Amino acid sequence: MCSYITEIVAISGSGKGRNDWTPLDKAVIYYDHPVHAPFDHALNIDFTNSVTNERVAVELSAQSARDLIARIEAALNSGDAVHLGSQDAIRQKLAGGRQADLTTEHVPPFI
Repeated sequence: MCSYITEIVAISGSGKGRNDWTPLDKAVIYYDHPVHAPFDHALNIDFTNSVTNERVAVELSAQSARDLIARIEAALNSGDAVHLGSQDAIRQKLAGGRQADLTTEHVPPFI
């Protein structure tokens, strides 16, 4: 049975299409029968460019989609901690008490 459950969101980014990179401004997300993936149902995402109608399509198993959501959240949270967090606190943590220069020292991901 097809559910036609669809979510649409405006996005800002780029995607690699058939021939080249293209700006993307919309994502259409739906849980339904995939076209190519070997699943009965899949989370399908169409990243699109509304002007050129170019599309980058993804079909994921439900578990893969859930795992991807969790890893995206983890990456964003880690990135925010490094890039938007207190620079002094990060310097102290990385340097073990000595003053670190974040512009020249490697910043490991926070896990």
